[in-house]
Amino acid sequence: MDKSKRLFLKSKRSFRRRLPRIQSGDRIDYKNMSLISRFISEQGKILSRRVNRLTLKQQRLITIAIKQARILSSLPFLNNEKQFEKRKSATRTTGLKKKKRK
Repeated sequence: MDKSKRLFLKSKRSFRRRLPRIQSGDRIDYKNMSLISRFISEQGKILSRRVNRLTLKQQRLITIAIKQARILSSLPFLNNEKQFEKRKSATRTTGLKKKKRK
């Protein structure tokens, strides 16, 4: 087969069906913290739909539930605990040198 004809053939990739991250019995709600916490990064950001492997409708419902939980203070807007630990260890303890006056 010519190279020119090979370019137009579809590549046969193996397709693996993904398992759903949300079971049919799970209710997407702002009260369901165990479910919501799976879709938030360590920094407190909402993970994308591609990372979560959710449908569009599920991602919208998760986003709304996370925002409601943040407003009701059951979930923090940001998780800065690890950033503060890094800053404390990175700070220098050396003092400023003073110039001697003549």
